[in-house]
Amino acid sequence: MKLTDFDYALPEERIAQTPAEPRDSALLFVHRIAADQSEHRRVRDLVDLLAPGDLLVLNDTRVLPARLLGKRASGGKVELLLLEPSAGGWRALVRPAGRMREGERVDLEGGALRARLVRRLEGPEWEVELECGASGASVEELLERFGRMPLPPYIRRDAADQELAAFDRERYQTVYARERGAVAAPTAGLHFTPELLAALERRGIQRTHVTLHVGLGTFQPVTSERIEDHPMHAERFVLPESAERAVRAARERGGRVVAVGTTSVRVLESCASGDGLVRAGSGETRIFLKPGDRLRATDALLTNFHLPRSTLLMLVSALAGRERILRLYAEALAGPYRFYSYGDAQLLLP
Repeated sequence: MKLTDFDYALPEERIAQTPAEPRDSALLFVHRIAADQSEHRRVRDLVDLLAPGDLLVLNDTRVLPARLLGKRASGGKVELLLLEPSAGGWRALVRPAGRMREGERVDLEGGALRARLVRRLEGPEWEVELECGASGASVEELLERFGRMPLPPYIRRDAADQELAAFDRERYQTVYARERGAVAAPTAGLHFTPELLAALERRGIQRTHVTLHVGLGTFQPVTSERIEDHPMHAERFVLPESAERAVRAARERGGRVVAVGTTSVRVLESCASGDGLVRAGSGETRIFLKPGDRLRATDALLTNFHLPRSTLLMLVSALAGRERILRLYAEALAGPYRFYSYGDAQLLLP
C-alpha cells in the first residue's frame, strides 16, 4: 500500500479549535460494518447504541501539562516540551534548538522553574535538568501549577490567553485520567462525562481501564511511500489483570469489546492472546495496524476523525477497510462533522 492511498482533502475550517459543550453533545457518526449502514447521532446516545454486556475499554493516561515558555539570559524566547523522565532529568523538545548551548540555563514561566540544558540528543531534543527553586515542590507539582497543555499544532492558541489556557487544562483531559505520562490526550475519551459513564453503567455496559502513554510519535508524519516501511514509534503501556479478566468475562457473556480510541486498540492488540482474549502485561509497543491486519481482541471502536496519511487513519482502516473509511470520511465532510482532537466522533460497530 502507498501513502497516497490514505490521503483526503480537509478544509482548514473543519479542524475543531474548541470542543463541543457539554462533552457528550459531540456529533457521532455511527457505522455498522457488516450491514454497511450509517446513522448520525450524538455521543450521549451511546447508551442506546451499545448493549448490556458490552465492555468499554478506556485509556486512563493523564496528560502532563508539560509545555513551558521561558527566556534565555539574553532575553530570547524559549519553549520546552517535556517528553519523559530520563537518567539525567528529562528528555525534552527545545525550540529554538539550534541556538541553545550545553550548560545554558533558562527561566521558565516567570521564574517558577529553571532548566539547565545538559546535552543535545537528536534534532530539537535535549536532555534537560529542571530546578524547582526554594518552594520545595516537586517538578510534577510545579508542572500542574504552571505548565501548559501540549495541544497539537493544528489547535491554535495565543500564549497570552490565560482564560483559554485554563479551559484547555480541563478539557484536554479525560474525566477518568489518572496515570500521568502522556504528551497528548486519548481524544475519543474526551467525549465522556461522569453522567454518561453512570448512565452506561446503569444500562449494564461494563468498562475497564488500560494505560497507554501517548507519545509525540503519534503526530510524526509517515514519510515512507510504502507504508510497510514506516518505522512505528514506541509507546509505553499497561494492561492490568483486571482488564484481562474483564475481556474474558465479556467473551463469556457474549458481549462486544468496544475500544475507546486507537490507543486502547493498540494496547488490546499488543496483548491479544487469541480467541478474542488478552493477557495482562506492560512495556513498550510498536504495533502498526493497517488494512489486512486482523484485530483479534477489538470488536468495535469509538474514535475521532484522523489526519490524512496518518498511522491512526491506517489503524481505523484495519477495522473497516481503506475504501470504506475514506467513503465515510467524505460523508462526514459533506455534513457538519468537525475533525481531529477537539472534533466529533465515529462509532464503528461490527
